[in-house]
Amino acid sequence: MNPRDIFSYAFSAIKLRKLRAGLTTLGVVIGIAAIVALLSITQGLQIAIASQLQKGFATDTLIVSTGGGLGVGGADSGFNLLVNDTKTIDAIENVTTSLAIIQRVGYIKSGEQTRRVTIVGIDYVAYKEIYGSTFLAETGEIPSNPENTAVVVGKRVSDPWNNGTLFCSVGDSVEILWTNTTARPLKNETYTGEIAAVLQEVGGFTIGGPSDSNIYIPISQAQSFFGTEKCETIIVKLKSDDKATIDSTAKAIKEAFSGQVSVTSSTAVLNIISSVFSTIELFLAGIAAISLLVAGIGIMNIMIVSLMERTREIGILKALGMKSRTVLLIFLGEAVIIGFLGAVIGVGTGWGLAQVVVRVLNFGGGERFGSQAAVAGGIIINPVLTPTVLLGAMAFGLMVSVIFGLYPAWRASKLKPVEALRYE
Repeated sequence: MNPRDIFSYAFSAIKLRKLRAGLTTLGVVIGIAAIVALLSITQGLQIAIASQLQKGFATDTLIVSTGGGLGVGGADSGFNLLVNDTKTIDAIENVTTSLAIIQRVGYIKSGEQTRRVTIVGIDYVAYKEIYGSTFLAETGEIPSNPENTAVVVGKRVSDPWNNGTLFCSVGDSVEILWTNTTARPLKNETYTGEIAAVLQEVGGFTIGGPSDSNIYIPISQAQSFFGTEKCETIIVKLKSDDKATIDSTAKAIKEAFSGQVSVTSSTAVLNIISSVFSTIELFLAGIAAISLLVAGIGIMNIMIVSLMERTREIGILKALGMKSRTVLLIFLGEAVIIGFLGAVIGVGTGWGLAQVVVRVLNFGGGERFGSQAAVAGGIIINPVLTPTVLLGAMAFGLMVSVIFGLYPAWRASKLKPVEALRYE
């Protein structure tokens, strides 16, 4: 028999047992749908987070901090970065400029309303030079020679509910509050600033770069207000973002501070995030594959039952001259058809399920947790079905079907005609 006849005969056998074949195919559909839905959502989430992070990063920057990196972790050696340490860094080859950042958690009061914010002390000119694509004013103007009272606020500080109801706007006088926990008794520090600009929306997460939920004050005012010369991080802008420049400059900065600082590149952070997501994808695919293996056992079970029901039929076919190889291919053909139909329907079902889930996350979650979503930047996830996931899911569905259908097919091909004809 040619391949067309084999598949035609196998399809006819499936049609005679529609309910049983349908339930078996459903197992494959569930497994493939789970794989496609999980991986497409994960891919979409990875792209969304990477995109949001890139808005707050500059690939030609380094982040210098104490401890284990980015100001966290590691043993406390007692070493502190100072605002004036930027002069040491500026003298290093391949450094264009550097910027000290002082930040504290505090409050901003406008009228009778108060909001919790992160207060960040920066040099406006240097910060704009480093983050020129995101540190941009939507209203007002970022001052080049700011007065100590000049305040720049993020979009979510000005419009925290994202509905046009403003908490504060350009020209407003606001009260900035911070609790000095090093003083005994605790002391509340306060000063009045005037909003010079509201930033364009950045969205997403950021490390070092502009954020929608921060307020920015001049570095000199931060030193005075917080009563410190210590800074949490220093952002370093390089002449180039190639790996050689990043590595050599990072090494030079560490040597300049006798190894007491950690230097992190923006590209390294993004690479780590991509690596983490790859591991998560593999883990989720493994979980989803378990359901597909269960479906494979179902395929084996249904084909063994089918073999028992069709023993006399096989005996007649072999008595008429059908070869054992042809019987084997017929049963394998049934497994391939079930696997293919299950994979195709599963891919469509998984993609549809992913769309439903992200709509719930993007809109349902936003409606219920509107204010929190606004503060977080409101990441919008769009599922991504890559050719690798599509073809991999199809191939995996077919492979599982064939592997679990192989034993029943082999067993059917080995039936002896005389014994098969006598089977009741």
